[in-house]
Amino acid sequence: MIKRTLENFLLEDLKHFPAVGLLGPRQVGKTTLAKMLSSAVTPTIYMDLELETDLYRLQNAQLFLKQYADSLVIIDEIQRKPDLFPLLRALSDQTPDINGRFLILGSASPDLIKGASESLAGRIFYRELHPFSLFEVKNTKDAQSQLWLRGGYPDSFLAQDLAQSIKWREGFIRTYLERDIPQLGFSIPASQVRRFWTMLAHVNGQVLNASQLATSMGISSPTIRRYIDLLSDTFVIRQLQPWYANIKKRLVKSPKIYLKDTGLLHRLVQIDSFDALHAHPALGASWEGFCIEQILAVLPFTVQSFYFRTATGNEVDLVLTDLDNRGPVCVEFKYSLTPRVSKGFYISMEDMGAARGYVVYPGDEIIPLPGNVSVYPLRKFIEDCILSL
Repeated sequence: MIKRTLENFLLEDLKHFPAVGLLGPRQVGKTTLAKMLSSAVTPTIYMDLELETDLYRLQNAQLFLKQYADSLVIIDEIQRKPDLFPLLRALSDQTPDINGRFLILGSASPDLIKGASESLAGRIFYRELHPFSLFEVKNTKDAQSQLWLRGGYPDSFLAQDLAQSIKWREGFIRTYLERDIPQLGFSIPASQVRRFWTMLAHVNGQVLNASQLATSMGISSPTIRRYIDLLSDTFVIRQLQPWYANIKKRLVKSPKIYLKDTGLLHRLVQIDSFDALHAHPALGASWEGFCIEQILAVLPFTVQSFYFRTATGNEVDLVLTDLDNRGPVCVEFKYSLTPRVSKGFYISMEDMGAARGYVVYPGDEIIPLPGNVSVYPLRKFIEDCILSL
């Protein structure tokens, strides 16, 4: 059993909020984590809304849940029964001095679950469970490489061999397309969504060009954006928004798109080994996306993430800003043991007023560069520069 770093945060959240939401994609480990929490918080009752027996228990949800006013009620796959949200709000209001009454697990964002974002406003704190991070697996080069190639979904990462990992990821993709999306009320052909998802995999790490995708798919730009939001709200892609402020330059204002799990990225573009990855044009973007997700998985919620790009092509892969207004931190990702920093990176730092710049690479040493820029290994960068924010 791999201990998840989010466990202690959730236990603390339950002390301060009537309800806590644990969100994330299917099969990422939400149920396992919730059951681990139940051993630390007693008494506890667990319900899985994918089971007909548990749905039956909630036929009269108000009467059923009232008898567990002194227990932590864990409700899994909450998106199957969104009409519960107003009731959870009412029950929370009846005991305003009692926190930790409900832990709800969901595979879709509150904005996608009808009523979720309004009903429990001010009464719930949400956490997102990401796939495995570097700090949840062994601190070895082999473990980091396996995490990058297979991705961080537990059944994929822990598969007995690469063939089983590939088989699991293919099954996950099919289940997501054929069951999960329809359950959320979207009647979209699975083959069309898979084709779109695969196209996004081939432009992973690039700025969204909805018109170009619409032309390739033979559908409208608004439909493209609806598909983008659906994949984003079900936690399989990330829309990294552009950073902009009052500077006298034309800036790119469309998001960059990343597949959040590199294992799924590699399956969609038919990369099934490290040799294939190193020979593939997606290598650099895969490394960039992997690093970004590892960083954002542990980023304090007070820190926001963006990218920066001007119309003339000067850019920064990742920009981090915090609420203390200490100025943006600029991060570039290079899959090279001898990474070079472009002139555009320094110009971008100057444009943004950034005092610090970093390059994250697959090497082992910290290398200082001119202009207050340093080259860091990924794990060391997170330990020294991210966890201290």
